[in-house]
Amino acid sequence: MSSSKPVVRFAPSPTGRTHLGSGRTALYNYAFARQTGGTFILRIEDTDQKRYVPGAEQELIQSLRWLGLDWDEGPDVGGPHAPYYQSQRREIYQQHAQWLIEHDHAYYCFCSPERLEKARQEQIRLKQNPRYDGTCRRLDPDEAAARAARGERHVIRFKTPQQGSITVRDLLRGEITVENSSLDDYILVKSDGLALYHLAAMVDDHLMGVTHVIRGSEWLSTLPLHGHILRAFGWQEPVFVHLSIFLKPSGKGKMSKRESAEALKDGHSIFISDLKDLGYLPEGVVNWIALMGWSYDDHTEFFTLQDIVEKFSLEKLNPSPAAINFTKLDHFNGLHIRRLPPEELARRMKPFLLQAGYTVDDERLVKIAPLVQERLVTLDEAPQWVGFFFQDDVAPKPQELVGAKMTPQESAQAARRALAVLESLPAITLELAEPPMRALAEELGLQAGQLFGILRVAVTGQKVSPPLFESMEIIGKEKTLQRLRKAISLLDELS
Repeated sequence: MSSSKPVVRFAPSPTGRTHLGSGRTALYNYAFARQTGGTFILRIEDTDQKRYVPGAEQELIQSLRWLGLDWDEGPDVGGPHAPYYQSQRREIYQQHAQWLIEHDHAYYCFCSPERLEKARQEQIRLKQNPRYDGTCRRLDPDEAAARAARGERHVIRFKTPQQGSITVRDLLRGEITVENSSLDDYILVKSDGLALYHLAAMVDDHLMGVTHVIRGSEWLSTLPLHGHILRAFGWQEPVFVHLSIFLKPSGKGKMSKRESAEALKDGHSIFISDLKDLGYLPEGVVNWIALMGWSYDDHTEFFTLQDIVEKFSLEKLNPSPAAINFTKLDHFNGLHIRRLPPEELARRMKPFLLQAGYTVDDERLVKIAPLVQERLVTLDEAPQWVGFFFQDDVAPKPQELVGAKMTPQESAQAARRALAVLESLPAITLELAEPPMRALAEELGLQAGQLFGILRVAVTGQKVSPPLFESMEIIGKEKTLQRLRKAISLLDELS
Protein backbone atom coordinates (compact mmCIF):
# COMPACT_ATOMS: atom_id res chain seq x y z
CA MET A 1 0.00 0.00 0.00
CA SER A 2 1.01 3.61 -0.38
CA SER A 3 2.44 5.58 2.53
CA SER A 4 -0.67 7.78 2.74
CA LYS A 5 -2.98 7.46 5.74
CA PRO A 6 -5.48 4.58 5.73
CA VAL A 7 -9.00 4.93 4.37
CA VAL A 8 -11.63 2.49 5.62
CA ARG A 9 -15.33 2.15 5.05
CA PHE A 10 -18.34 0.60 6.71
CA ALA A 11 -20.83 -0.28 4.00
CA PRO A 12 -24.04 -1.81 5.36
CA SER A 13 -27.17 -2.71 3.41
CA PRO A 14 -30.45 -1.23 4.76
CA THR A 15 -32.16 -4.61 4.60
CA GLY A 16 -32.90 -5.13 8.29
CA ARG A 17 -32.15 -4.08 11.82
CA THR A 18 -28.68 -3.11 12.99
CA HIS A 19 -27.19 -6.03 14.93
CA LEU A 20 -24.07 -6.71 16.94
CA GLY A 21 -22.09 -7.89 13.92
CA SER A 22 -22.64 -4.58 12.13
CA GLY A 23 -21.83 -2.64 15.30
CA ARG A 24 -18.56 -4.51 15.75
CA THR A 25 -17.52 -4.08 12.10
CA ALA A 26 -18.20 -0.36 12.32
CA LEU A 27 -16.31 -0.15 15.63
CA TYR A 28 -13.18 -1.82 14.26
CA ASN A 29 -13.19 0.40 11.17
CA TYR A 30 -13.67 3.48 13.35
CA ALA A 31 -10.94 2.49 15.82
CA PHE A 32 -8.42 1.78 13.05
CA ALA A 33 -9.16 5.08 11.29
CA ARG A 34 -8.98 7.16 14.47
CA GLN A 35 -5.79 5.48 15.69
CA THR A 36 -3.96 5.99 12.39
CA GLY A 37 -5.32 9.45 11.62
CA GLY A 38 -7.06 7.94 8.62
CA THR A 39 -10.50 8.44 7.08
CA PHE A 40 -13.65 6.54 8.04
CA ILE A 41 -16.39 6.43 5.38
CA LEU A 42 -20.01 5.35 5.85
CA ARG A 43 -21.50 4.08 2.59
CA ILE A 44 -25.03 2.75 2.13
CA GLU A 45 -25.12 -0.27 -0.17
CA ASP A 46 -28.78 -0.11 -1.17
CA THR A 47 -28.77 -1.73 -4.60
CA ASP A 48 -30.84 -4.70 -3.38
CA GLN A 49 -34.15 -2.86 -3.63
CA LYS A 50 -36.25 -6.00 -3.11
CA ARG A 51 -34.83 -6.44 0.39
CA TYR A 52 -34.82 -2.73 1.27
CA VAL A 53 -36.46 -2.07 4.64
CA PRO A 54 -37.88 1.45 5.22
CA GLY A 55 -36.42 2.98 8.36
CA ALA A 56 -33.42 0.61 8.43
CA GLU A 57 -30.95 3.34 7.45
CA GLN A 58 -32.25 5.72 10.13
CA GLU A 59 -31.98 2.98 12.77
CA LEU A 60 -28.45 2.21 11.57
CA ILE A 61 -27.23 5.79 11.89
CA GLN A 62 -28.92 6.26 15.28
CA SER A 63 -27.40 2.99 16.55
CA LEU A 64 -23.88 3.90 15.44
CA ARG A 65 -24.17 7.40 16.90
CA TRP A 66 -25.42 5.90 20.18
CA LEU A 67 -22.33 3.68 20.30
CA GLY A 68 -20.25 6.87 20.07
CA LEU A 69 -19.05 6.40 16.50
CA ASP A 70 -18.77 9.13 13.90
CA TRP A 71 -17.50 9.17 10.34
CA ASP A 72 -15.62 11.60 8.14
CA GLU A 73 -17.66 11.01 4.99
CA GLY A 74 -21.15 9.65 4.54
CA PRO A 75 -24.73 10.26 3.44
CA ASP A 76 -25.54 12.55 6.36
CA VAL A 77 -22.23 14.48 6.48
CA GLY A 78 -21.26 14.63 2.81
CA GLY A 79 -17.72 14.47 1.51
CA PRO A 80 -15.59 14.52 -1.64
CA HIS A 81 -16.79 11.11 -2.88
CA ALA A 82 -20.56 11.72 -2.82
CA PRO A 83 -23.05 10.30 -3.40
CA TYR A 84 -22.70 7.70 -0.66
CA TYR A 85 -25.74 5.68 -1.73
CA GLN A 86 -25.01 2.98 -4.28
CA SER A 87 -28.48 3.41 -5.77
CA GLN A 88 -27.39 6.92 -6.81
CA ARG A 89 -24.17 5.69 -8.47
CA ARG A 90 -25.80 3.55 -11.19
CA GLU A 91 -24.09 5.35 -14.08
CA ILE A 92 -20.66 4.93 -12.50
CA TYR A 93 -21.13 1.16 -12.29
CA GLN A 94 -22.57 0.99 -15.82
CA GLN A 95 -19.48 2.72 -17.19
CA HIS A 96 -17.18 0.31 -15.39
CA ALA A 97 -19.25 -2.71 -16.48
CA GLN A 98 -18.99 -1.52 -20.09
CA TRP A 99 -15.23 -1.19 -19.71
CA LEU A 100 -15.03 -4.80 -18.53
CA ILE A 101 -17.11 -5.95 -21.53
CA GLU A 102 -14.96 -3.97 -23.97
CA HIS A 103 -11.81 -5.51 -22.50
CA ASP A 104 -13.20 -9.07 -22.56
CA HIS A 105 -13.60 -9.38 -18.77
CA ALA A 106 -17.42 -9.45 -18.81
CA TYR A 107 -20.27 -10.28 -21.19
CA TYR A 108 -24.00 -9.85 -21.73
CA CYS A 109 -26.17 -12.79 -20.66
CA PHE A 110 -29.69 -13.13 -22.10
CA CYS A 111 -30.66 -16.42 -20.43
CA SER A 112 -34.14 -16.44 -18.90
CA PRO A 113 -34.66 -17.43 -15.26
CA GLU A 114 -36.57 -20.48 -16.49
CA ARG A 115 -33.67 -21.67 -18.64
CA LEU A 116 -31.20 -21.10 -15.81
CA GLU A 117 -33.32 -23.07 -13.36
CA LYS A 118 -33.69 -25.95 -15.83
CA ALA A 119 -29.91 -26.05 -16.33
CA ARG A 120 -29.38 -25.91 -12.57
CA GLN A 121 -31.68 -28.87 -11.93
CA GLU A 122 -29.86 -30.89 -14.59
CA GLN A 123 -26.49 -30.13 -12.92
CA ILE A 124 -27.90 -31.24 -9.56
CA ARG A 125 -29.18 -34.47 -11.19
CA LEU A 126 -25.69 -35.11 -12.52
CA LYS A 127 -24.24 -34.35 -9.06
CA GLN A 128 -22.37 -31.29 -10.39
CA ASN A 129 -21.92 -28.01 -8.55
CA PRO A 130 -24.67 -25.68 -9.81
CA ARG A 131 -23.16 -22.82 -11.82
CA TYR A 132 -23.77 -20.90 -15.00
CA ASP A 133 -23.17 -23.16 -18.03
CA GLY A 134 -21.56 -20.46 -20.18
CA THR A 135 -24.16 -20.32 -22.96
CA CYS A 136 -23.93 -16.56 -23.48
CA ARG A 137 -20.20 -16.49 -22.80
CA ARG A 138 -19.84 -18.13 -26.23
CA LEU A 139 -21.91 -15.49 -28.07
CA ASP A 140 -20.23 -13.26 -30.62
CA PRO A 141 -19.50 -9.99 -28.74
CA ASP A 142 -20.85 -7.81 -31.56
CA GLU A 143 -24.06 -9.82 -31.76
CA ALA A 144 -24.48 -9.63 -27.96
CA ALA A 145 -23.89 -5.87 -27.99
CA ALA A 146 -26.47 -5.44 -30.74
CA ARG A 147 -29.06 -7.48 -28.83
CA ALA A 148 -28.43 -5.43 -25.68
CA ALA A 149 -28.68 -2.20 -27.67
CA ARG A 150 -32.09 -3.29 -29.01
CA GLY A 151 -33.30 -3.50 -25.40
CA GLU A 152 -33.35 -7.27 -25.03
CA ARG A 153 -33.49 -8.17 -21.34
CA HIS A 154 -30.05 -9.12 -20.02
CA VAL A 155 -27.62 -9.18 -17.12
CA ILE A 156 -23.87 -8.62 -17.22
CA ARG A 157 -21.68 -11.47 -16.00
CA PHE A 158 -18.02 -11.49 -15.07
CA LYS A 159 -15.90 -13.58 -17.42
CA THR A 160 -14.00 -15.61 -14.87
CA PRO A 161 -10.78 -17.17 -16.20
CA GLN A 162 -11.32 -20.89 -16.72
CA GLN A 163 -7.71 -21.97 -16.45
CA GLY A 164 -5.22 -21.75 -13.60
CA SER A 165 -5.86 -20.41 -10.12
CA ILE A 166 -6.01 -17.17 -8.18
CA THR A 167 -4.31 -16.41 -4.88
CA VAL A 168 -5.84 -13.76 -2.66
CA ARG A 169 -4.77 -12.64 0.79
CA ASP A 170 -6.70 -12.10 3.98
CA LEU A 171 -4.71 -10.37 6.71
CA LEU A 172 -5.87 -12.81 9.39
CA ARG A 173 -5.79 -16.04 7.37
CA GLY A 174 -2.92 -15.49 4.99
CA GLU A 175 -2.90 -16.50 1.33
CA ILE A 176 -5.90 -18.36 -0.08
CA THR A 177 -5.53 -20.13 -3.42
CA VAL A 178 -8.60 -21.18 -5.42
CA GLU A 179 -8.80 -22.99 -8.76
CA ASN A 180 -10.54 -20.78 -11.32
CA SER A 181 -12.47 -23.79 -12.61
CA SER A 182 -14.35 -23.87 -9.27
CA LEU A 183 -15.59 -20.29 -9.67
CA ASP A 184 -18.77 -19.15 -11.37
CA ASP A 185 -19.37 -16.38 -13.91
CA TYR A 186 -21.04 -14.17 -11.30
CA ILE A 187 -23.61 -11.56 -12.23
CA LEU A 188 -22.22 -8.02 -11.91
CA VAL A 189 -25.21 -6.01 -13.15
CA LYS A 190 -28.83 -7.16 -12.82
CA SER A 191 -31.48 -6.87 -15.52
CA ASP A 192 -32.82 -3.70 -13.88
CA GLY A 193 -29.44 -2.03 -14.48
CA LEU A 194 -28.41 -1.99 -10.82
CA ALA A 195 -24.98 -3.33 -10.00
CA LEU A 196 -24.53 -6.11 -7.48
CA TYR A 197 -22.21 -5.76 -4.51
CA HIS A 198 -19.35 -7.55 -6.26
CA LEU A 199 -18.92 -4.81 -8.85
CA ALA A 200 -20.29 -1.83 -6.94
CA ALA A 201 -18.18 -2.33 -3.82
CA MET A 202 -14.96 -2.87 -5.76
CA VAL A 203 -15.58 0.24 -7.89
CA ASP A 204 -16.51 2.38 -4.89
CA ASP A 205 -13.58 1.18 -2.81
CA HIS A 206 -11.23 2.11 -5.65
CA LEU A 207 -12.78 5.50 -6.38
CA MET A 208 -12.96 6.39 -2.68
CA GLY A 209 -9.34 5.41 -2.10
CA VAL A 210 -10.11 2.65 0.41
CA THR A 211 -6.89 1.03 1.62
CA HIS A 212 -8.26 -1.53 4.10
CA VAL A 213 -11.51 -3.48 3.71
CA ILE A 214 -12.54 -4.65 7.18
CA ARG A 215 -15.77 -6.59 6.72
CA GLY A 216 -17.76 -9.65 7.80
CA SER A 217 -16.57 -13.17 7.13
CA GLU A 218 -19.60 -13.84 4.90
CA TRP A 219 -17.62 -12.14 2.11
CA LEU A 220 -14.60 -14.44 2.45
CA SER A 221 -16.03 -16.95 -0.05
CA THR A 222 -16.30 -14.25 -2.74
CA LEU A 223 -12.83 -12.81 -2.11
CA PRO A 224 -11.41 -14.69 -5.15
CA LEU A 225 -14.05 -13.06 -7.37
CA HIS A 226 -13.27 -9.65 -5.91
CA GLY A 227 -9.59 -10.29 -6.53
CA HIS A 228 -10.34 -11.13 -10.17
CA ILE A 229 -12.41 -7.96 -10.63
CA LEU A 230 -9.71 -5.73 -9.14
CA ARG A 231 -7.05 -7.34 -11.30
CA ALA A 232 -9.20 -7.07 -14.43
CA PHE A 233 -9.27 -3.31 -13.87
CA GLY A 234 -5.58 -3.26 -12.99
CA TRP A 235 -6.28 -1.65 -9.62
CA GLN A 236 -4.21 -1.88 -6.47
CA GLU A 237 -5.86 -4.27 -4.02
CA PRO A 238 -6.74 -3.10 -0.53
CA VAL A 239 -5.78 -5.05 2.58
CA PHE A 240 -8.67 -7.45 3.16
CA VAL A 241 -9.63 -8.30 6.75
CA HIS A 242 -12.54 -10.70 7.24
CA LEU A 243 -13.80 -10.71 10.82
CA SER A 244 -14.87 -13.71 12.87
CA ILE A 245 -18.49 -14.81 12.86
CA PHE A 246 -20.78 -14.56 15.89
CA LEU A 247 -22.19 -17.80 17.26
CA LYS A 248 -25.27 -18.12 19.45
CA PRO A 249 -24.60 -18.34 23.22
CA SER A 250 -24.42 -22.15 23.12
CA GLY A 251 -21.52 -21.83 20.68
CA LYS A 252 -23.38 -24.00 18.15
CA GLY A 253 -24.35 -22.20 14.95
CA LYS A 254 -25.13 -18.59 14.08
CA MET A 255 -27.83 -16.61 15.87
CA SER A 256 -31.24 -16.95 14.20
CA LYS A 257 -34.41 -14.88 14.52
CA ARG A 258 -35.86 -17.52 16.86
CA GLU A 259 -32.88 -17.36 19.22
CA SER A 260 -33.01 -13.56 19.06
CA ALA A 261 -36.64 -13.62 20.19
CA GLU A 262 -35.77 -15.98 23.04
CA ALA A 263 -32.90 -13.73 24.15
CA LEU A 264 -35.25 -10.73 24.26
CA LYS A 265 -37.49 -12.57 26.73
CA ASP A 266 -34.47 -12.77 29.05
CA GLY A 267 -33.71 -9.06 28.69
CA HIS A 268 -31.07 -9.44 25.98
CA SER A 269 -30.93 -8.77 22.26
CA ILE A 270 -28.54 -8.87 19.31
CA PHE A 271 -29.97 -5.58 18.00
CA ILE A 272 -28.26 -2.34 19.01
CA SER A 273 -31.42 -0.25 19.46
CA ASP A 274 -32.93 -2.98 21.68
CA LEU A 275 -29.86 -2.92 23.92
CA LYS A 276 -30.35 0.81 24.40
CA ASP A 277 -34.01 0.27 25.37
CA LEU A 278 -33.04 -2.61 27.68
CA GLY A 279 -30.89 -0.26 29.75
CA TYR A 280 -27.42 -1.03 28.50
CA LEU A 281 -24.82 1.72 28.27
CA PRO A 282 -23.15 2.29 24.91
CA GLU A 283 -19.84 2.11 26.80
CA GLY A 284 -20.71 -1.39 28.04
CA VAL A 285 -21.83 -2.59 24.62
CA VAL A 286 -18.69 -1.20 22.93
CA ASN A 287 -16.44 -2.86 25.52
CA TRP A 288 -18.28 -6.16 25.03
CA ILE A 289 -18.32 -6.32 21.23
CA ALA A 290 -14.72 -5.09 20.97
CA LEU A 291 -13.54 -8.20 22.80
CA MET A 292 -15.54 -10.58 20.62
CA GLY A 293 -12.82 -10.92 18.03
CA TRP A 294 -10.02 -8.73 19.37
CA SER A 295 -7.86 -8.62 22.49
CA TYR A 296 -5.15 -6.28 23.69
CA ASP A 297 -3.42 -8.79 25.95
CA ASP A 298 -4.39 -11.83 28.00
CA HIS A 299 -5.71 -9.99 31.04
CA THR A 300 -7.04 -6.46 30.25
CA GLU A 301 -10.82 -6.46 29.90
CA PHE A 302 -12.05 -2.96 30.78
CA PHE A 303 -11.93 -0.58 27.82
CA THR A 304 -13.47 2.77 27.05
CA LEU A 305 -13.93 3.74 23.42
CA GLN A 306 -10.83 5.92 23.70
CA ASP A 307 -8.88 2.97 25.14
CA ILE A 308 -9.90 0.86 22.16
CA VAL A 309 -8.80 3.57 19.72
CA GLU A 310 -5.41 3.81 21.44
CA LYS A 311 -4.77 0.06 21.75
CA PHE A 312 -6.50 -1.42 18.69
CA SER A 313 -4.50 -3.26 16.05
CA LEU A 314 -5.58 -5.35 13.07
CA GLU A 315 -2.90 -7.92 13.86
CA LYS A 316 -4.56 -8.79 17.17
CA LEU A 317 -7.91 -9.62 15.60
CA ASN A 318 -8.89 -13.26 16.01
CA PRO A 319 -10.57 -15.08 13.07
CA SER A 320 -12.02 -17.81 15.33
CA PRO A 321 -15.82 -17.73 15.80
CA ALA A 322 -16.98 -15.84 18.89
CA ALA A 323 -19.95 -17.05 20.95
CA ILE A 324 -22.29 -14.28 22.13
CA ASN A 325 -22.07 -14.22 25.93
CA PHE A 326 -24.77 -12.03 27.46
CA THR A 327 -23.42 -12.65 30.97
CA LYS A 328 -20.27 -10.85 29.86
CA LEU A 329 -22.38 -7.97 28.56
CA ASP A 330 -24.04 -7.63 31.97
CA HIS A 331 -20.60 -7.71 33.59
CA PHE A 332 -19.17 -4.98 31.38
CA ASN A 333 -22.30 -2.86 31.69
CA GLY A 334 -22.06 -2.98 35.47
CA LEU A 335 -18.40 -1.97 35.35
CA HIS A 336 -19.17 1.07 33.20
CA ILE A 337 -22.13 2.07 35.39
CA ARG A 338 -19.75 2.12 38.40
CA ARG A 339 -17.49 4.55 36.52
CA LEU A 340 -20.14 7.17 35.81
CA PRO A 341 -20.21 10.40 37.87
CA PRO A 342 -23.44 10.58 39.95
CA GLU A 343 -24.82 13.40 37.81
CA GLU A 344 -24.31 11.37 34.65
CA LEU A 345 -25.78 8.20 36.12
CA ALA A 346 -28.83 10.20 37.24
CA ARG A 347 -29.22 11.67 33.75
CA ARG A 348 -29.15 8.21 32.19
CA MET A 349 -31.54 6.64 34.71
CA LYS A 350 -34.11 9.41 34.33
CA PRO A 351 -35.71 8.26 31.03
CA PHE A 352 -36.40 4.83 32.49
CA LEU A 353 -38.06 6.36 35.55
CA LEU A 354 -40.15 8.68 33.39
CA GLN A 355 -41.18 5.74 31.23
CA ALA A 356 -42.29 3.92 34.38
CA GLY A 357 -44.56 6.85 35.19
CA TYR A 358 -42.58 8.61 37.91
CA THR A 359 -42.28 12.38 38.24
CA VAL A 360 -38.56 12.85 38.75
CA ASP A 361 -36.84 15.51 40.83
CA ASP A 362 -33.39 15.92 39.24
CA GLU A 363 -31.68 17.14 42.41
CA ARG A 364 -33.02 14.22 44.40
CA LEU A 365 -32.05 11.74 41.69
CA VAL A 366 -28.41 12.91 41.81
CA LYS A 367 -28.40 12.13 45.56
CA ILE A 368 -29.98 8.73 44.94
CA ALA A 369 -27.60 7.66 42.15
CA PRO A 370 -24.60 6.75 44.39
CA LEU A 371 -26.87 4.56 46.55
CA VAL A 372 -27.66 2.21 43.66
CA GLN A 373 -24.51 2.60 41.57
CA GLU A 374 -22.93 -0.60 42.94
CA ARG A 375 -26.13 -2.56 42.48
CA LEU A 376 -27.37 -1.68 39.00
CA VAL A 377 -26.61 -4.02 36.12
CA THR A 378 -28.79 -2.22 33.57
CA LEU A 379 -30.48 1.17 33.65
CA ASP A 380 -33.94 -0.34 33.22
CA GLU A 381 -33.59 -1.72 36.76
CA ALA A 382 -33.69 1.84 38.10
CA PRO A 383 -37.49 2.00 38.64
CA GLN A 384 -37.54 -1.13 40.80
CA TRP A 385 -34.59 0.12 42.83
CA VAL A 386 -35.49 3.79 43.33
CA GLY A 387 -39.15 4.24 42.36
CA PHE A 388 -40.21 4.50 46.03
CA PHE A 389 -38.27 7.77 46.36
CA PHE A 390 -40.70 9.42 43.93
CA GLN A 391 -43.95 8.06 45.36
CA ASP A 392 -46.11 9.91 47.87
CA ASP A 393 -46.77 6.64 49.59
CA VAL A 394 -45.75 2.98 49.38
CA ALA A 395 -47.88 -0.13 49.73
CA PRO A 396 -45.89 -2.84 51.51
CA LYS A 397 -47.33 -6.33 51.71
CA PRO A 398 -48.35 -6.73 55.35
CA GLN A 399 -46.75 -10.18 55.67
CA GLU A 400 -43.39 -8.77 54.47
CA LEU A 401 -43.43 -6.30 57.37
CA VAL A 402 -43.09 -9.17 59.83
CA GLY A 403 -39.47 -9.45 60.95
CA ALA A 404 -37.47 -12.64 60.49
CA LYS A 405 -38.38 -15.20 63.18
CA MET A 406 -40.80 -12.67 64.72
CA THR A 407 -44.57 -12.52 65.16
CA PRO A 408 -46.71 -9.63 63.84
CA GLN A 409 -47.16 -8.43 67.44
CA GLU A 410 -43.41 -8.42 68.10
CA SER A 411 -42.78 -6.67 64.81
CA ALA A 412 -45.39 -3.99 65.54
CA GLN A 413 -43.88 -3.39 68.97
CA ALA A 414 -40.38 -3.05 67.52
CA ALA A 415 -41.67 -0.65 64.88
CA ARG A 416 -43.37 1.50 67.54
CA ARG A 417 -40.14 1.75 69.53
CA ALA A 418 -38.24 2.65 66.36
CA LEU A 419 -40.85 5.29 65.49
CA ALA A 420 -40.43 6.91 68.92
CA VAL A 421 -36.63 7.04 68.53
CA LEU A 422 -36.82 8.48 65.01
CA GLU A 423 -39.42 11.07 66.06
CA SER A 424 -37.01 12.32 68.74
CA LEU A 425 -34.18 12.97 66.28
CA PRO A 426 -33.67 16.48 64.83
CA ALA A 427 -33.28 14.84 61.39
CA ILE A 428 -32.97 11.35 59.99
CA THR A 429 -29.49 10.83 58.61
CA LEU A 430 -27.09 7.91 58.57
CA GLU A 431 -24.99 9.48 61.34
CA LEU A 432 -27.95 10.37 63.57
CA ALA A 433 -30.24 7.38 62.99
CA GLU A 434 -28.12 4.26 62.63
CA PRO A 435 -26.44 4.21 66.10
CA PRO A 436 -29.70 4.51 68.13
CA MET A 437 -31.40 1.95 65.86
CA ARG A 438 -28.60 -0.55 66.49
CA ALA A 439 -28.85 0.18 70.21
CA LEU A 440 -32.60 -0.36 70.08
CA ALA A 441 -32.20 -3.72 68.34
CA GLU A 442 -29.80 -4.82 71.07
CA GLU A 443 -32.18 -3.60 73.78
CA LEU A 444 -35.04 -5.58 72.18
CA GLY A 445 -32.87 -8.69 71.88
CA LEU A 446 -32.98 -8.58 68.11
CA GLN A 447 -30.37 -8.83 65.40
CA ALA A 448 -29.92 -5.48 63.65
CA GLY A 449 -31.06 -7.15 60.41
CA GLN A 450 -34.40 -8.11 61.99
CA LEU A 451 -35.24 -4.56 62.98
CA PHE A 452 -33.78 -2.99 59.85
CA GLY A 453 -35.77 -5.44 57.71
CA ILE A 454 -39.04 -4.21 59.22
CA LEU A 455 -38.03 -0.58 58.69
CA ARG A 456 -36.87 -1.26 55.13
CA VAL A 457 -40.19 -2.71 54.01
CA ALA A 458 -42.10 -0.02 55.89
CA VAL A 459 -40.21 2.89 54.33
CA THR A 460 -39.47 1.58 50.83
CA GLY A 461 -42.28 -0.92 50.29
CA GLN A 462 -39.78 -3.59 49.25
CA LYS A 463 -37.55 -6.21 50.88
CA VAL A 464 -34.48 -5.20 48.88
CA SER A 465 -33.55 -1.55 48.59
CA PRO A 466 -30.64 0.88 48.60
CA PRO A 467 -28.98 1.50 52.01
CA LEU A 468 -31.72 2.08 54.57
CA PHE A 469 -30.67 5.18 56.47
CA GLU A 470 -29.34 7.01 53.43
CA SER A 471 -32.71 6.30 51.80
CA MET A 472 -34.57 7.65 54.83
CA GLU A 473 -32.50 10.82 54.68
CA ILE A 474 -33.44 11.44 51.04
CA ILE A 475 -37.11 10.58 51.61
CA GLY A 476 -37.18 13.05 54.50
CA LYS A 477 -38.17 12.75 58.12
CA GLU A 478 -41.85 13.58 57.72
CA LYS A 479 -42.54 11.09 54.94
CA THR A 480 -40.41 8.40 56.62
CA LEU A 481 -42.41 8.67 59.85
CA GLN A 482 -45.68 8.71 57.92
CA ARG A 483 -44.77 5.45 56.15
CA LEU A 484 -43.66 3.85 59.41
CA ARG A 485 -46.96 4.73 61.10
CA LYS A 486 -48.85 3.14 58.21
CA ALA A 487 -46.73 -0.01 58.54
CA ILE A 488 -47.52 -0.24 62.26
CA SER A 489 -51.26 -0.09 61.44
CA LEU A 490 -50.86 -2.91 58.92
CA LEU A 491 -49.01 -5.02 61.49
CA ASP A 492 -51.69 -4.33 64.09
CA GLU A 493 -54.30 -5.56 61.62
CA LEU A 494 -52.28 -8.77 61.13
CA SER A 495 -52.20 -9.25 64.89
